Amino acid sequence: MVIFKKTMALAKYGFVYCKRRLKWEFRGLSNISYQVKDREGTKIDTKEIINSEVWNRRVVSGLQPTGALHVGNYFGAVRRCVRLQDQGDDLMLFIADLHAHTTPQDPGKVQENSLELTALLLASGVDPERTVLFAQSAVPRHAELCWLLACLATHARLAHLPQFKEKSANMKEVPIGLLLYPVLQAADVLVYRGTHVPVGADQVQHLQVASQLVRTFHHRFGKLFPTPRPILPDDGSDRVRSLRDPIKKMSKSDSDPKSRILLSDSDEVIKLKIRKAVTDFTPQVTFDPDTRPGVSNLVTLHCLASDKLIEEAVEEADGLTTAQYKRVVGDALCEALAPIRERARQLRARPDLLRDVLRHGAARARVRADVVYADVADRLGLTTIASEPRVHTHALRLA
Repeated sequence: MVIFKKTMALAKYGFVYCKRRLKWEFRGLSNISYQVKDREGTKIDTKEIINSEVWNRRVVSGLQPTGALHVGNYFGAVRRCVRLQDQGDDLMLFIADLHAHTTPQDPGKVQENSLELTALLLASGVDPERTVLFAQSAVPRHAELCWLLACLATHARLAHLPQFKEKSANMKEVPIGLLLYPVLQAADVLVYRGTHVPVGADQVQHLQVASQLVRTFHHRFGKLFPTPRPILPDDGSDRVRSLRDPIKKMSKSDSDPKSRILLSDSDEVIKLKIRKAVTDFTPQVTFDPDTRPGVSNLVTLHCLASDKLIEEAVEEADGLTTAQYKRVVGDALCEALAPIRERARQLRARPDLLRDVLRHGAARARVRADVVYADVADRLGLTTIASEPRVHTHALRLA
């Protein structure tokens, strides 16, 4: 019987190892940069190809400066962008300050939050020499292209989106910005001819709006943009739940501060919030999001912080109660977040450096956006002055 148990344990370990190996293999395949070659094996220069389905791979992503980032934002967006950067992707990453004004904002807070977010991005590993990091509002072509795309969109399509219905349900007067939110998202991507966008499963519909706008544009004016494709997470990072109500996603706007772990939280606060996390009355640690969402959320956080598979985390928790397991999860999160928090604190003390990083990125972004917008203006018959790209010679070599 003892021999049988050891054999089963070894088999289980082998399965976990194989699954981990496959996970990393498929992660690499799903994020691989595309290279186009002709029949003789020679690489094709795709930079000037417009009327074709051949496009240089370019990833575009943005984050709103509407409050401190929580671990769901970090694992689901920031860390994914850093990994895309490190694997060699051409990454455009922007502070979505225009999107922030969909709801009323304190102008001073927006600027402060933008610098805070920039510090956290740099502390997390974003390299401004390899990634174009900038503020959305510093590139006017986002808003200009948004207007042109809005002229192709329909009210029925935009009003049908679940996120619009949810956010506008309790509003007496619905701002037009809320309705046009996905159109601006489409402009954010298309103004750089972005081919891929890191999103969660709940954001895929907005990307489908971008795809529909591309088809409409191509039908009326000819091919000019790639159809952006989603990069979906394979590690559960888009499913981090609230610590107080695990049926809901972790959110910046939740009225209960104990519902989320902020990147700025101290080790003591992180451990306290994990201890207070809602679970259930079953002491064993298992992973079943449907019947045990609270405990499953802890397992997800443990896996994300320690880069483990679900099976590995559950196996390590064998014999622990949920109360004991919370200490393991808290320690793992502290170990993962403490260096980022300290580095961000140091960077936040240098606001001029942060502004320089954003200015440097905006100059590079404007060069790219002007080239694309010039093509758009030409297709739409806009005036010669509007259709000529504004050349920034000091930034050309960086673009």
